[in-house]
Amino acid sequence: MYLQKEITLKPRRRGFHLITQEVLGQFEEIRQIKVGLLHIHIKHTSASLTINENADPTVREDFESHFNILVPEEARHYQHTFEGPDDMTSHIKASLLGASVTVPITNGRLNLGTWQGIYLCEHRNHGGSRRLVLTAQGD
Repeated sequence: MYLQKEITLKPRRRGFHLITQEVLGQFEEIRQIKVGLLHIHIKHTSASLTINENADPTVREDFESHFNILVPEEARHYQHTFEGPDDMTSHIKASLLGASVTVPITNGRLNLGTWQGIYLCEHRNHGGSRRLVLTAQGD
């Protein structure tokens, strides 16, 4: 069985945001799958997805702080800055983390670890709503 749905996430400020429940709330069809996979793809080049700590919000704050040190906006060598100083840096950050994640489905539920959640990594100061393609496959 294959199921696919495109969803829109509410706009968020720059940072790392847990979206696990928002994804599940818009794709209840995965409850039909006993064993399978959920592939989540973001249709943007200035935001990304990852899986990490879901309990302590300081982890998400530390991610944002570290990425801003790793890819500083003040660097003068960027040429692609048409949409502002966060333009090229957002593309670099998105490439470092990636545009998709895949999560096992077991008995109609995401089989994440105890402290794992799905993050939307918003790299733009004002990124707006984000579109995800959710594809579930399994039996």
